[in-house]
Amino acid sequence: MSMMSVVLPSYNEEGMIKKAASVIQNILTEAAIEYELVFVDDGSKDKTWELIEKTSKENPHIVGVHFSRNFGKEAAIFAGLATAGGDCCVVMDCDLQHPPELLVDMYRLWEQGYEVVEGVKRSRGKESVLHRMSAGMFYKIMSRAVKIDMTRASDFKLMDRKAVDTLLELQERNSFFRALSSWIGYRSTQIEFDVQERTVGVSKWSVGSLFRYAMTNIVAFSSVPMQFVTAAGGIMLLFAIILGIQTLVKYFSGSAVEGFTTVILLILLIGSLTMISLGIIGYYIARIYEEVKRRPKYIISKIVRK
Repeated sequence: MSMMSVVLPSYNEEGMIKKAASVIQNILTEAAIEYELVFVDDGSKDKTWELIEKTSKENPHIVGVHFSRNFGKEAAIFAGLATAGGDCCVVMDCDLQHPPELLVDMYRLWEQGYEVVEGVKRSRGKESVLHRMSAGMFYKIMSRAVKIDMTRASDFKLMDRKAVDTLLELQERNSFFRALSSWIGYRSTQIEFDVQERTVGVSKWSVGSLFRYAMTNIVAFSSVPMQFVTAAGGIMLLFAIILGIQTLVKYFSGSAVEGFTTVILLILLIGSLTMISLGIIGYYIARIYEEVKRRPKYIISKIVRK
């Protein structure tokens, strides 16, 4: 029988490890699906790793991966996929906001020949207006980058072993799983789900961390910010031509060119656009520098399995 690997990135989830393992185990056992659960501890500061170790000793289906420090969710996903040995792999949140009962439906679709089963959000659950608006803008940019509608995309998806191997062969360090898993292609389908409310703990994402996460992934996967620099330069050139023509007309008509305030405002405007443009370019250079160093995406300090 084909085995399903379920990859669960975990960061400060001590209250969810045993519950997630129990819930998923019951669902897959009842459906007669052979499985393994790969918990990846992303440098947690609580007892997450201790609970993963304890649970893996009690259950032979559980594998634990421990990072030497916090490397981020993307690194945890790729480490889990690299460790997983299943014929198909599912990535889902350890907090069970991705409904585990859909694992069976995903597996059945995979048996029908689909190589990627995308979990798309029918509703986003409870979130602030600011979070909803910023997420909408982010996914519009990413949709333009990958030429695929990602407005309802999530990390909750099943991939055939062939798709997983293709993903792991990609050499880039700053990887955005949600976009890359769509970019690689393969025969795919979608399954809708409603984001569930957390039963234990709180979200680990702050506004600042979400902003950094969005910026890193936009730069890693899209050149749209660089196009902003070009567009801003074009607008300023057009503005300069219009202002230049106006100045020449006044000069040849004998009128004095006035407007010291205008000059100051122009200097401030141009200076601001220049600094913003340099910042965007500098951010891209920083990402190039990280790629050139070829440091690993993550460092595993320990792997446990019964």
